[in-house]
Amino acid sequence: MKQNTAEKIANPIIIVLLALLCVSVLYPFLYMLAISLNEGADAAKGGVYIWPRSFTTINYEIVLGNEVIRHAYLITIGRTIVGTIGGLLVTLLTAYGLSYRKLPLRGTILTYILITMLFNGGLIPFYIQLNNLGLLNTFWVYIVPGLFSAWNMFVMLKFIQGIPEALTEAAELDGAGPVRTLLQVVVPLSKPMLAALGLFTAVGHWNDWFAGTFYVTDQSLIPVQTFLQQLLSAQDLSAVLGSNSNQEALARSSEMQNITLMSIKMAVVMVSSIPILCIYPFLQKYFVKGVLIGSVKG
Repeated sequence: MKQNTAEKIANPIIIVLLALLCVSVLYPFLYMLAISLNEGADAAKGGVYIWPRSFTTINYEIVLGNEVIRHAYLITIGRTIVGTIGGLLVTLLTAYGLSYRKLPLRGTILTYILITMLFNGGLIPFYIQLNNLGLLNTFWVYIVPGLFSAWNMFVMLKFIQGIPEALTEAAELDGAGPVRTLLQVVVPLSKPMLAALGLFTAVGHWNDWFAGTFYVTDQSLIPVQTFLQQLLSAQDLSAVLGSNSNQEALARSSEMQNITLMSIKMAVVMVSSIPILCIYPFLQKYFVKGVLIGSVKG
């Protein structure tokens, strides 16, 4: 296909802009990775940008060997798995039920759900409600409040309504009830949308530090992102090294003399970021398809 003059000029400019955008996204990640793999004392001198100058794994050994961080990881992984599955289940069931146009009070229910997207009671009433439900300082404070998302429900509703009625009618003629129609017709056709919404939900759970900061006081229940937030505001290594006895044991190692708070912070950032990034390649096909379908049918 022959390009005109304007396209010949625009294409190189677009390529350069996209390359600069990629660099601006990748460079901070590479910089943090280099600092985390470099001796802290050496990195403090400057000059480490995208490649470690004095390679070491001591920062990761300290982070992954810390009991508090390991437990925070278990909390984060648990809430991400349970919260994502539960959120998708509640969203799918709600959207499927509301997709029946003859459902009694369907319009009233949709209006009520829409209002919750526009207005909320505020942080203090929400906190009081969590306290009344007995969710504060429990694992379920991460799960129950986020089980339902009005936005995700409306997106899923539009997707389900876009499924040809002939398919659901054929299932009903074959004797399938609502549950069987959902499992054998709606769910298989909704995999792209479920993957897209599941990814958004999982990332939201994984990156959430707010709930662990304000709704949980038990340190054994904090997720890794809350621990990272506490670490970023720490003034010394005691938040990572733990008790004095642990510090004394670690201080016998000559490598320990080369670590700094910044190198530990970068290691924690990398450890908390890489797992969720690894999910994208496996869901990319469904994710892109789900987003495109949602944008067209929405």
